[in-house]
Amino acid sequence: MAANPPPPRRRPGAVPVAALAGLVVVLALAALAFGRATPGDLRDQGPARAVTPPPVSRPLWPDLPTSPPPAAAATDVTQEPPQPVPDLTVPGRDITAVDVRTVLAKDPKVDQEERQALGSCAGCEVRAPEFRDLTGDGQPELITVVTTPGRVVLHVYALAEDRLLPVLQVRVQPAFNASTVGTDLWLIEPTSVDARTTSHYAWDGKRLALKERKDEGVIPLPSTGPSTGPDAGRPATAVPDPGPAPRPAPYAPRQTAPEAAVPSPRGARPSSMPSAPSVPVAPSVPAVFPEAKR
Repeated sequence: MAANPPPPRRRPGAVPVAALAGLVVVLALAALAFGRATPGDLRDQGPARAVTPPPVSRPLWPDLPTSPPPAAAATDVTQEPPQPVPDLTVPGRDITAVDVRTVLAKDPKVDQEERQALGSCAGCEVRAPEFRDLTGDGQPELITVVTTPGRVVLHVYALAEDRLLPVLQVRVQPAFNASTVGTDLWLIEPTSVDARTTSHYAWDGKRLALKERKDEGVIPLPSTGPSTGPDAGRPATAVPDPGPAPRPAPYAPRQTAPEAAVPSPRGARPSSMPSAPSVPVAPSVPAVFPEAKR
């Protein structure tokens, strides 16, 4: 029998590759296990940050009285569900055929100051009604404005069968404006020279309710300073005026004969007119005649 070859000799201190790879895997798993926070584990995140309290208004002069808050530009009057105007029916259910003064006279929501506008009152006015669909039912609503020296009130009435419902009664600024966008009503009121208040009303099933109100500021254009010159009031141009075009140079011939300077007489004032350009004179050639035959 052939003898078995002797086993390979291992060098002292040599580590098998498989054992080394297993050791690396164990170390990686241990690093992941120790690095991951376990539930309920406490970790030090460093020093705690100080909590800054919210800013508080600190008056400079506490002894002065506090200014009252600004009043709203418009205040809704109708809060409870609208009730039909008593003792009033719409003939033929045509809201455009009703008399607006009769409606205002029978509406109990119209106060005594507004009723003055129904008669002879200086500075009073009952504006001609406008008709717009503000409820989305395809039928128009009646819109009018009552102006008195003390207040201006906008009224909106909706048709319910043959009765009228006051669906909006709101006090507005005298210089207000109004418009409709679809079935929504917008009121625009100037509250100062460079600011205004916009109120958005929409139908909520019972009345025109205030949906949004916001204050808008108008930023004036920066002034360029007073101007008193002839161009006052004209917009400034970014491109400067290039001025008149330069005058073309006078015609200069290719060859010019030098001219002797002629001294001016003593005491004579030099002329301010430019001298005319010198034009060369062709040299005189003596005439040659053929010699006569003798």
